[in-house]
Amino acid sequence: PGGVPPVTGRGGAGESLTPEELRTLASWDRDLDALTGELRRARATVRDVPVPPSLSASQLLRLAADPDGFARELARPMPRPPQPAARRGTRFHAWVESRFEELPLPMLGPDELPGGEEDEPEIADERDLAALKAAFERTPYARRTPYRVEAPFHLTLAGRMIRGRIDAVYRHARTDQETGSETYTYEIVDWKTSRARTADPLQLAVYRLAWAEQHGLPLTAVTAAFLYVRTGEVVRPERLPGRPELERVLTGGPPGPDADMPTDEGSQEPADRTAPGAR
Repeated sequence: PGGVPPVTGRGGAGESLTPEELRTLASWDRDLDALTGELRRARATVRDVPVPPSLSASQLLRLAADPDGFARELARPMPRPPQPAARRGTRFHAWVESRFEELPLPMLGPDELPGGEEDEPEIADERDLAALKAAFERTPYARRTPYRVEAPFHLTLAGRMIRGRIDAVYRHARTDQETGSETYTYEIVDWKTSRARTADPLQLAVYRLAWAEQHGLPLTAVTAAFLYVRTGEVVRPERLPGRPELERVLTGGPPGPDADMPTDEGSQEPADRTAPGAR
């Protein structure tokens, strides 16, 4: 008792470890304990990640759909490889624009180029791109001239800046039969090149609110739709959320039935919203 414990399997049965070997083993044990504890803490700890003061419209949609996944993107951003499909998407949008060359086109920054959204499904190859162009020619919008194309916007929600651009805006004139005065309503259209009907109506809600507030219009004067180019299907969500519900995406409050309800609420100070779940 009290002596160095014997071990087997080295030079012979009952051979003892030297003091130096015992110290080495003890050091290894401490290192293993420290690594095990660090691994457990990494797996168990949830770190709140602050939402940036400026977001793209696509980032806002990801925050609404998957707060945990969005938090992981913020906590550990990864470089994205070049996407040939995104370049083909940009070319499709540019081709649509070229049909209406008389319209004023905005100056866009590198992160605002059309058709390169990360969530947009791939345009497989040049043949697929040609098929999309032919499909667009068969839609009703091929014979209508938009009021604006690739219209950029900045919208303040809950003290944060949301930036994006709208594929196309169509203006419709209405004449009052009694007074003869002319008023306008607007339709926002977003081109979708995906094969499935998976677009989030929240995207149209953001675009609709941005256009209405940018031009001093009531929300009732602005409608919005997705055009699924491959099939020619036009999807117009019946109810779109207004400012209060969109702001709750950023503040973390519960959703409410405020769709299509205009509001005069001004911009609020940035809330301490975090995207929970970054592990």
